[in-house]
Amino acid sequence: MTRIHHRHRVHQFINMVASHSHCLKLATLSFIICHLSFSPAGAQTLKDAYRDYWYTGVSVNQWQVEADPTGDNKHDVTGQVSNDQTTDWAIIEKNFNWVVAENCMKCEVIHPQEGVYDFTLADQFVNKAKAAGMKVLGHCLIWHSQCAPWFHFDKDGKPVSPEVLKKRMREHITTIVSHFKGRVDAWDVVNEAFEDDGTPRKSLFYQILGTDYIPLAFQYAHEADPNVQLYYNDFSMNKPTKVEGVANFFRPLIRQGLPVTAIGMQGHMILEDNVDNAVIKQYDHSIQTIAALGVPTFFSELDLSVLPNPYGFSGANVSDRFAYRPEMDPFKNGLTKKKEEEINQFWVDFYKMLISHRDDIIRVNFWCLNDGNSWRNDFPIKGRTDYATLFDRQSKPKAVIEKLINLVK
Repeated sequence: MTRIHHRHRVHQFINMVASHSHCLKLATLSFIICHLSFSPAGAQTLKDAYRDYWYTGVSVNQWQVEADPTGDNKHDVTGQVSNDQTTDWAIIEKNFNWVVAENCMKCEVIHPQEGVYDFTLADQFVNKAKAAGMKVLGHCLIWHSQCAPWFHFDKDGKPVSPEVLKKRMREHITTIVSHFKGRVDAWDVVNEAFEDDGTPRKSLFYQILGTDYIPLAFQYAHEADPNVQLYYNDFSMNKPTKVEGVANFFRPLIRQGLPVTAIGMQGHMILEDNVDNAVIKQYDHSIQTIAALGVPTFFSELDLSVLPNPYGFSGANVSDRFAYRPEMDPFKNGLTKKKEEEINQFWVDFYKMLISHRDDIIRVNFWCLNDGNSWRNDFPIKGRTDYATLFDRQSKPKAVIEKLINLVK
């Protein structure tokens, strides 16, 4: 990102004004200086405060894109104040400079049947973001979950041959990337291809093609748009076995010239797991591990569950679920002051760690705008009330944001 000499611009402005009005009083000049927004010191958003460090992004749902105030949205998330999300887009524009669609660009939505594409929601999202001057991440091209049911099977319901799957992958990727060429700035090419122990996930893609489907996906995407950024993305990347497994897989491919722009870490964190800053220390190690590959990293889906962690659960595999129990939902009526202080300290410590790696991070992206529409309310236990984002259920910024801004003033 281009660095701007903010102080120089302020002095230029003052000199210009003074040369045209010798009567200008010092008090007036002071007022002008205090209200200029050139410097991060006066920043009111993370986007502005960290603009010389990394981009700041957020995921967007279809109701925020459509700005539909009716109750027909049926965005069924525990604790949500209202289905009306008409004001959310303005908040997104003010606070973020990158956006990613939560669901409308995934295979089951955009390519529901062979030869049939539905770009309706995705086009609305991309067009609205570009009109607002924001950068867009396409999420995602190849993922075992939320993949259209037809993708891996023939008309008789049997798994397709490797050659057929390669053909389908190429056509799928080429069509989608070409459709958004020049409008989408980056793609999550492959999502969640590894287990927490660092071994390849035994998905249908893997069962038919082995790990070859991963470099093939990057090849097809690069051929469709040689200028777009291409990412790998995964959860549990704080775990040493996971990040090292991913790094070991991509290291020779990157050396051979595979067009991998960056490797993303989702960052679905759990406060309870951060005993003695364990989670933060793990991510510190993970950033170093990825940077050693010669590519930057980014946090793609940041959130922080503050609720009890059932059975030491970790990860973000959307098929994993546990039964509801009241004792696992202790903050239904609000956070205690002690818990709120613990949460705030976590975010401050986490951002301090990020700042120490500013040269290796290209984006910090949060998953869901506010606590009300966060998926963490229903994962991995449906019906709980979580506080996983930096905005409350009315989409108002939490006090911790000011603490994070103050770190770079």
